[in-house]
Amino acid sequence: MIQLPHTDLFYAPHLPPDAQQTLLLIHGAGGSHLTWPAELRRLPQTAVYALDLAGHGRSALPGHNTITDYAQDIVDFIEALALENVVLLGHSMGGAIVQQIALAPPPAVNGLILVGTGAKLRVSPQILAAVEEDLATAVEFLNQFLWGQHPTETAIEVNRRTMLDCPAEVMLGDFVACNQFDLREQLSAITLPTLVISSQLDQMTPAKFGGFLADQLPQAQFALIEDAGHMLMLEAPTAVAQFVETFLRGIRGEN
Repeated sequence: MIQLPHTDLFYAPHLPPDAQQTLLLIHGAGGSHLTWPAELRRLPQTAVYALDLAGHGRSALPGHNTITDYAQDIVDFIEALALENVVLLGHSMGGAIVQQIALAPPPAVNGLILVGTGAKLRVSPQILAAVEEDLATAVEFLNQFLWGQHPTETAIEVNRRTMLDCPAEVMLGDFVACNQFDLREQLSAITLPTLVISSQLDQMTPAKFGGFLADQLPQAQFALIEDAGHMLMLEAPTAVAQFVETFLRGIRGEN
């Protein structure tokens, strides 16, 4: 746990002695550091920090209802730990947070990875109403749309439990923040090297969202996973980790 100006954040670090760069894992709406599989939390030559955003997991309440506020916490986290050679990896809402930071990135940040996300994240009024009325029912409803062809029962259960553990008011704030987010007209200002990873069967943030990001960002490359859904890092962890590791090697200047 680290005390920041606006919240106290829990984080789970993996700090190999030969680390040459830092990867921050930023989860999506209703998630936590448990969203990330071991394949992404144990990368070679990389210090990995898996965070719980404000109000999520083991971090302090409350959460936020704007992407800007979540982004400020991440900037504060980087500064508080004096991190260097940082690549930000965000999934879904976490990807929105990464984009927001990248409009005016801290000097320590030298790369971005956007997973299952878009430049605009409209949320259905049905989802907002469902979260307000009954979190458990909303989680079951959402889980129908999060997966592709091959999720394991373990992955589904981990994600369900993580979402159920999120306070309803925090999850509602997340979806409100996503619904207000729209950087489509500002993407040309994001000039850091970027990897965009989408999945063909994502019903929440379709692959065309990632394709738009890759087309509009000045230094972006695009990777597509064929048979996974929105929770692609849990459903296809090895494939996602391979794309990430290749990108990180490029940031380090390795072939």
